[in-house]
Amino acid sequence: MNPRPKVKKVVLAYSGGLDTSVIVPWLRNTYGCEVICFCANIGQEEELSGLEAKAIASGASKCYIEDLRLEFLTDFVIPTMQAGAVYERKYLLGTSMARPLIAKRMVEVAEMEGADAVAHGATGKGNDQVRFELTVMALNPRLRIIAPWREWEIRSRKDALDYAAEHHVPVTATEKSIYSRDRNLVHMSHEGGLLEDPWNEPEEPMYTLTTAPENAPNEPEFVEIDLRAGVPVRVNGVARGLLGIMEELNRLGAKHGIGRVDLVENRLVGMKSHGVYETPGTTLLYEAHAALEQLCLDKETLHFKQIVGLRYAELVYNGQWYTPLREALDTFVKTTEANITGTVRFKLYKGNAILVGRKSPNSLYREDYVTFMEDDVYNQKDAEGFIKLFGLPLKVQALLEIEGHGVSRYRSADYTKFKRD
Repeated sequence: MNPRPKVKKVVLAYSGGLDTSVIVPWLRNTYGCEVICFCANIGQEEELSGLEAKAIASGASKCYIEDLRLEFLTDFVIPTMQAGAVYERKYLLGTSMARPLIAKRMVEVAEMEGADAVAHGATGKGNDQVRFELTVMALNPRLRIIAPWREWEIRSRKDALDYAAEHHVPVTATEKSIYSRDRNLVHMSHEGGLLEDPWNEPEEPMYTLTTAPENAPNEPEFVEIDLRAGVPVRVNGVARGLLGIMEELNRLGAKHGIGRVDLVENRLVGMKSHGVYETPGTTLLYEAHAALEQLCLDKETLHFKQIVGLRYAELVYNGQWYTPLREALDTFVKTTEANITGTVRFKLYKGNAILVGRKSPNSLYREDYVTFMEDDVYNQKDAEGFIKLFGLPLKVQALLEIEGHGVSRYRSADYTKFKRD
């Protein structure tokens, strides 16, 4: 077995949860190094309370806690939303797009502190290890990366709890009720526990953000979202910054049980996992943006953008944020946002965000073109020539098949007419 490399100082991506709390003394005991904790405030709220004291009590020499919420929304959430990036039809990438920001700032803290290594608490089975490490490789490949879950003897949360007790590390997780959670401004994720069997219905106490749809208000509530060049600027006519908008949309969506997602997804590392996500405000934001795209984008651009959205989602999910392809796709997406300006209206009711209106000064929708009433802008006789030309390849193919086989491939042949030789 190769001896461990010498490490003098390491910056740990620290959340204060069970895993990263245990990692602090483990790093000191295993590598004999100084440990500096770094925590990015991207909307965890009460989870940040007492975090610095907890890190110091666990053995860290210092703990950085930085408010990156606005940067998270501006540079990561909005571009991902504008791209229409959704992983495997449902996942709005709340955790995925946060990791490159955390890792980027962790690298900057490491450089500022003169550290020679960084560490993270992602398990060897998950996606986050890839997201953290690809970012470090892209920004400063000279930094050594330590991933304790790939080195230590701890193999379960029970083992981690035992280690924490042995080293007097303060933790809040219990063996009886353990969910792996990740929270930020745009979502809350839940994994583990009874969710490991996808047949099990999630227990209601598990949810932390959203009201159960059956317990949501019995009266619907209307909400209007204004966007300018693809960026939300008002909710119900009130101008707010991005942070205020996200908080208000989260409040409204959560109140009405919007944005619960139950998904068995394909992890990058090759296995399937079962997770439950709560994305009340993000769901409203995605839907509002998509509604204006329906009005303001031409057919070819909209259809191609759907393809881009799939690829963009893969890049984000796989931790490939800092790549030339993602930057190139961003350039395309930004050009499509110029005309995405207008207002979208939803009716929120018991888990549903029902689209009930949208308008835009840049709308390509023409009522006078599609009306069933008499109009002077469309000659319906023109449709005959269009259909003949549009269907010409089908007609030619069918004629050739009929000449050769007596029937089009899309017709069932009458085998009673055929005789065996």
